[in-house]
Amino acid sequence: MIQSEKQRHNGDEEVCIANGVSYEKIPQEGSSITALEVFFSGYPRMVGLSLFPRLCQLTLVGQSISHIKGLESCPLLREFWVVECQLTDISGLQNCHQLQKLYLYDNQISKIENLESLVNLQVLWLNNNFITHIEVWILDPNISIENLNLSGNKICSFKELTLLAPLTCLRVLGLKDPQSSPTPVCLLCNYATHVLYHMPGLQRLDTYDVSSKHLKDAAESTVIKKMMYYNMRVRTAQRNLAETQANLLENKRNLLQLPEDRIRALNYALKNLECELSEVQALCRKSARTWEDGLSPLSEGSGDRSDTLADITRDPGLEHKILSKLDTLKERLQFWNRKLEEIESWYQRDLAQATKRNEMMVYFLLMELETVGNIRFEEGCSTDPWFTSCYDLLLSRFCAWDYKAHGITGIKINRIIRIHNRSLRLRFEDKLHTLLASEENYKRWLEYLFYVSDPERTSEKNEMLHIPEDGFKTADMYKALGRERAVPLSNSLSVTDSPRIEYTQRQANQGTSKQSIDPLLFRHGQLIVSKVFLGRSFPIHEGNSVDALNYPKAHSVYRNVSPDGCDCSLRQSQWFVFDRELVLPEYLIDFEYITQVGKSIPCLSFNVPIFVNPPNKYNPPPNDINLDEETLNMEPMLKPRPKLLCLDEKTLLNVARANVLSQITVLNLHGNSLSKLKEISRLTALRRLTISFNEFTQLDDISHMPNLEFVDASYNHLLTLEGLRGLGRLNQLDLRWNQLTRAREETAVLRKHAPTLLRLDTRHNPWHRPEAVRMTVLGRLISLTHLDDMLVTEEEAGAAVQMAAGSRISQASLLAHSRTDSERPRSLSLLSAAQLLDQLSPSPWDITGDLEQGWTTKITALNLDSQRLSRLTNLDKLVNLRWASFNDNNISKVEGLDNCQHLEELSLNDNCISRLDGVSKLHQLTKLSVNGNQLSCLDGTVLDRMPNLHFLSVENNCIGSLNGVHRARSLFELYIGNNIITSTRDIYHLKALTNLIILDLYGNPLVEKLESYRIYVVFHLPSLKALDGVAVEMTECENAKDVFGGRLTPDMVAEKLGHSNYSDVVDLNLQSSAISMVDLAPADLFHNMRSVNLEHNNLTSFSGLVYLPNIKVGLPNYSSFRFQS
Repeated sequence: MIQSEKQRHNGDEEVCIANGVSYEKIPQEGSSITALEVFFSGYPRMVGLSLFPRLCQLTLVGQSISHIKGLESCPLLREFWVVECQLTDISGLQNCHQLQKLYLYDNQISKIENLESLVNLQVLWLNNNFITHIEVWILDPNISIENLNLSGNKICSFKELTLLAPLTCLRVLGLKDPQSSPTPVCLLCNYATHVLYHMPGLQRLDTYDVSSKHLKDAAESTVIKKMMYYNMRVRTAQRNLAETQANLLENKRNLLQLPEDRIRALNYALKNLECELSEVQALCRKSARTWEDGLSPLSEGSGDRSDTLADITRDPGLEHKILSKLDTLKERLQFWNRKLEEIESWYQRDLAQATKRNEMMVYFLLMELETVGNIRFEEGCSTDPWFTSCYDLLLSRFCAWDYKAHGITGIKINRIIRIHNRSLRLRFEDKLHTLLASEENYKRWLEYLFYVSDPERTSEKNEMLHIPEDGFKTADMYKALGRERAVPLSNSLSVTDSPRIEYTQRQANQGTSKQSIDPLLFRHGQLIVSKVFLGRSFPIHEGNSVDALNYPKAHSVYRNVSPDGCDCSLRQSQWFVFDRELVLPEYLIDFEYITQVGKSIPCLSFNVPIFVNPPNKYNPPPNDINLDEETLNMEPMLKPRPKLLCLDEKTLLNVARANVLSQITVLNLHGNSLSKLKEISRLTALRRLTISFNEFTQLDDISHMPNLEFVDASYNHLLTLEGLRGLGRLNQLDLRWNQLTRAREETAVLRKHAPTLLRLDTRHNPWHRPEAVRMTVLGRLISLTHLDDMLVTEEEAGAAVQMAAGSRISQASLLAHSRTDSERPRSLSLLSAAQLLDQLSPSPWDITGDLEQGWTTKITALNLDSQRLSRLTNLDKLVNLRWASFNDNNISKVEGLDNCQHLEELSLNDNCISRLDGVSKLHQLTKLSVNGNQLSCLDGTVLDRMPNLHFLSVENNCIGSLNGVHRARSLFELYIGNNIITSTRDIYHLKALTNLIILDLYGNPLVEKLESYRIYVVFHLPSLKALDGVAVEMTECENAKDVFGGRLTPDMVAEKLGHSNYSDVVDLNLQSSAISMVDLAPADLFHNMRSVNLEHNNLTSFSGLVYLPNIKVGLPNYSSFRFQS
């Protein structure tokens, strides 16, 4: 018998002996045995189980089993115990489809895996193992689990627990039962609240009864309050970004003013010269033909033409001078266009920095919410002691000598954020306690060190955002990224930042980085300051790699770095810590390098970034202006042309140097302040038309000109191309410096009515979404060869066409972005339900096979954000749609949703919507968000048809009044900031909203205009809990009552009367209105009022009435006053 067969035979005998079964009788009795137990005996391998095909229960305790094997022949197994063994993984269970109870506690399992076939599993105990993470969707197939024990593992994050939420049958959960050490996540604040919110079906948690509805409601209420609070804080952060962007934009406009003025003046002169040049060349050609015919060149034509020809006769070099001046003008235009590009580059750079910082703060706020406050971020200021300490630490570890080659002279600290991560701190302190239980002076081994992400060796897009949450990577992870096998740190800024600097410079040299006007591409940076336990540290031995195996007694190793020529007292060192648990991130610092004066912006006349402390306008060197003037004053100096007052036949013939209208092929009407071209349609042979520097707002008059090939309409006031028709031969169109805003609509006109267009220039228009204009135009005008004076490549054109084709809702987009979940995910997230399901749930569709009949009726969620949609179509079959998001598209009309009667949440942010008519049939709607559109009012008739609407957000629109919002009687939250609401009376429209608890009006003129705005709103809306992102305090409510209680104001009169036509008020009856004082100012509003009845009020003074012009004041002899003229 060979060795393996002998071991198997011994194993079979061991199983039989442990269960009192005769090994010899197994062939006869084995099939009748349903339960086996093996306790604390020599059973190192799972063998012999094929002898018991009807086995239902198997218990193995105290064995040396490392892998589960041999269960293929036990398909009826319902209960399986492998306890206190040495099991290292979960495997071998794929055939146990009937398994209901699985006990694998007290083993060495590090990962939950290979359970997908156990669809009937009800009990799973994995307590006292080495599990640190729960993989996404790993337990989703085990939907029947009722009892789960994970106590005594290493799970540290609430994010792991949220992955248990899909287990809807879960009733018992253990994470710190009495027989196990508590899982670290249990030690975090709000642990029970977090669990009960995400798993409301639980009956027992950690052996405690949690079945009480009161407990579940309390958890739900806490989470809802937290979500409202963080929603306000995120909106505040986004508002701050919007204000920063507005300031940057205003500064950019100021800086652009002079360059644009110079460009306009130079372009005007250029157009004049081009017009003159065409006339000179035309007259020269005609003169040559006339001399050949033996006629006098001055015998025909107008006086102007004779003057021009006379100039040519006197100065044969006139044409050369014009060409020379044109070249010089173009050079000056190139110079100023470069200035525009430079200013735009600085604007984009500073905007990108502001956006990046805002995104980081929003990310941190969401992290605070998801961790229920166990991770917090505190932005410091100079009054915080910790801020000053951290500030001084960084400055003390900056050495300008290290940056001498880059011209860096200093460092500016823009922001310091303190990191409070309870989980990482507990881990750090536990580790210190383990290592230093007997040490008293452990603090001498603590140090603060720096870390900067190496962009070339990282697995994450933004590592600096993940370290505050998860801590540093393990030593093995750093090794896998090509770094040393330890956490890399330094006590020197230059040492820790050198990988980022070198990588940025390499990218620039290879031409793979974006072009930047700032010569210091690595100017802005971030670093993390960590508290580090260095412990036993050793210098790195020459030739030895940084690896804990090479330094078995060390907690850390270091390498000294001494720059040549530096006399700093700081010894610069690289540190490598082998255990990441000994490194605690505490601060995140935004900084930027300061360069020598005059080198910050070489091509502009500023020594600091222009949008940080911008001047009022761009002040170029005087030499630049002088060069412009010298160019404009070059010969030839053209005589001013008289303005054309009308375009009759005689004028057209004169301007075009023609005898009959049918001869005119070229017409230049540059600089005539024209707004109409009434006679232009008669020029049937016209091929080239120049109408630059006029007053046109549309181009209807040039429609149906069959031979027109070229149109220059630059420097006008064009608002739209709508009305342009029938330009079948147009191949070149210049639309620069106009007021066009809607790229999609304008290109639709050109595609239909100018199908042969080859060259189009759309620069310097206030386009909506300017970054998308080029692809939008190319996607629709496929004939273009040049756009904005740039060649259109085949690759670019193909990508644009493909993008345009994907701008419609198709079956493919529905399959890619829809979900069929029946419940909104329980998640601490501010995303809409549609966005959340798109992110968390796997796609339910098998796109490789045929779709089942009626698949669209199963769709409950649809997220089509940023798909460049122009219309809402193909949604009529989504009859069970409940959550939908169409943010960041080009939708101008809400349509196609009439059949989506079950829709509960709808988001249409950042589109082009001007009316809400299309949502009037969505009676189940509870949340509606239409931020960043073109709404001008709130239609009460539409809101009246949505009785369940709790949440309405219409920020960043053009709404001028709150009239109509009172029809949304169920509103809890109203966000209407950054509109144009100015009247205090609009607050009265909100008084009907008795459930309103959150209101945001920030950014409306009303906020700045109304004195005591905040307490005024709080007084009139006593149900408010938060206003403009700030909680309403009890003291504010009391103060509001003191200031506005019993005060008769014009707004109160308007509320009582239902209108604000004060001049129509003759008699005013306000009996029993709890009025204590009168403040009807300004008095001339009520100049027609004759009597006021204020009986049965609390009026103690009538001083507010004496200013009313037509009211006579009488002194009554009783306490209730009545005044009459």
